Amino acid sequence: MALAAAFLSEDQFTCSICLDMFNNPVSTPCGHSFCQDCISSYWDRRRGGGEGGGAKIYQCPLCKESFCKRPELQINRTLKEITERFKIIANTEDVRSGVEDPNSHPCHHHHPALPESVFAEMMTRFQQLPTPGEPNTTLPLPSNPHPQSPSPVDAHLSFQTQNNEYQDPPPPYSPPPRYTVSGTPSDSYLSLPLCPIHLRGLEFFCRTDNTCVCSVCLETAEHRGHNVIPAKREWNIKKSQLGISEVELKDLICEKKRKVEEIQNSLREIQAAAERETEGAVCVFSKLISSVEHCQTEVLEVIEMTRRAAEHRAQSLLRELEEEISVLNKRSTALSQLALSEDYIHFLRTFPAMSTPPQTKDWLGVSVVSELTSGVILKTVSHMMERFQEDMRKLPEVCQRSLLDQSVPRPNPKIRRVQEYAVDITLDPNTAHPRLIISADGKQVHCGDRHQLVPDNPKRFDRVVCVLAHQGLSSGRHYWEVEVGGKTDWDLGVARWSVNRKGKITVSPAHGYWFLSLRDRTDYAFRTEPSTNLTVNLRPSRIGIYVDCDKGLVSFYNMEARVLIHTFTDTFSGTIHPFFSPCTNKSGRNEAPLIICPVAMT
Repeated sequence: MALAAAFLSEDQFTCSICLDMFNNPVSTPCGHSFCQDCISSYWDRRRGGGEGGGAKIYQCPLCKESFCKRPELQINRTLKEITERFKIIANTEDVRSGVEDPNSHPCHHHHPALPESVFAEMMTRFQQLPTPGEPNTTLPLPSNPHPQSPSPVDAHLSFQTQNNEYQDPPPPYSPPPRYTVSGTPSDSYLSLPLCPIHLRGLEFFCRTDNTCVCSVCLETAEHRGHNVIPAKREWNIKKSQLGISEVELKDLICEKKRKVEEIQNSLREIQAAAERETEGAVCVFSKLISSVEHCQTEVLEVIEMTRRAAEHRAQSLLRELEEEISVLNKRSTALSQLALSEDYIHFLRTFPAMSTPPQTKDWLGVSVVSELTSGVILKTVSHMMERFQEDMRKLPEVCQRSLLDQSVPRPNPKIRRVQEYAVDITLDPNTAHPRLIISADGKQVHCGDRHQLVPDNPKRFDRVVCVLAHQGLSSGRHYWEVEVGGKTDWDLGVARWSVNRKGKITVSPAHGYWFLSLRDRTDYAFRTEPSTNLTVNLRPSRIGIYVDCDKGLVSFYNMEARVLIHTFTDTFSGTIHPFFSPCTNKSGRNEAPLIICPVAMT
């Protein structure tokens, strides 16, 4: 869907070196964007380093961060695509409106501007940037190159907005109450929604409190010194962010569709392999059909069972992917409708929830595989023909055992018995590390990028990213299951309620922790002193945890393979609680949540 030009502001797509729209934008390691030719020419002219042939140092023209080695810059294709779309839409709207200034750049319209004197001063400072090694006394060049004589309020707010990236905290702001968003006298504010307290137009947006306020509100102690900008300007900024979120959402949808195609191709290969296996087996058995008809039937049943198992898993994955795509499409439609909304009050209230990408399963390690593609059955049949008379009666059993050894182990009858003790487990947010995000129903937890503003109570872990459940266990038998999916790191088990939760923690049964760990996708261990390393042949996507408080027993099961992973026996003193740690998200590689699942009896 094409983004409306009103959603975006040109200063977001302006190179601060050439003062023109981005052409092949690249981003420096410090996060600022420039035209590829502009930043390359800038570094070529300045050459970095001191005199006498010293080592070259390359600086960012805006923040002056230095790089000893010249960064290898790659074109930011997402920013380039958005910039090109904006150019096309902006030009189209100019043609429709019939406004054309032959003395101006065709893309430079509707710029928020600085007063001419301020702009000239900043231009002078930018041209006198210090050489590397000199103190940085200049200001970063604003992205708006066209002064338009705005009102004092807009001029002040424009300068503040453009420099917020480099000021922390933002400077206090108390604009005169006689001006509105557009800078005109306040006789037009009556057309705006009114402040319920002062009955003035809600002309401004307080970023500190995330709410719309009137000019009188700004003079009160409640908002004095806060970061405030015109509400409509914040509206347009949020619309621009919404457009970028929409592009990212479409990329996510494309990724899911590619996974659907991958699974469908895998299923076709498995079906073709099943046909090849069947044909090869029939060919071998046809040589001695009179004596092997019964044996042939049993072998074909093994093949069909394996194919059906693969097909069943593929169909299950496809249904799950289709559901995720449906949810993402609904979110995309909702974003499109919100982007067209002219009610900025509703927009600003809705934006935080709508701009957050929905939680989806990590499909990176998901695939459909089958041992049929290796031709194990046909190889086994051919080999056994050499000893056919002796081993004919054993052939179906041998074939089935060969497949089971390479795929799914035999079900463990104990699993059904422990599932009978299933309990309802929910997470306790009061114990969660500040980076952990708990779902509203208390069934999911994942690690965020930064600390949240939460009360620092004695129950809360402040260094280890973990959380306990509400439910305490002191006697009897208990069982629950947790979906770990394709996560690379996690910890699951139980912990004594009285454990230390502050600072560095030693995790072992002696210190009140009994849990299973995964690190780097493949390293499984039970946390003793030292850790007990475990060999897990089949990677589990769902873990079953069984606790017998009276016997001091804690066991972990691979629920997909229906096998026991590890059992540990100890004495549980006091009340213990289910323990969960999704571990840090590792720059998105381990961001999937841990999910407490309802127990389905097997």
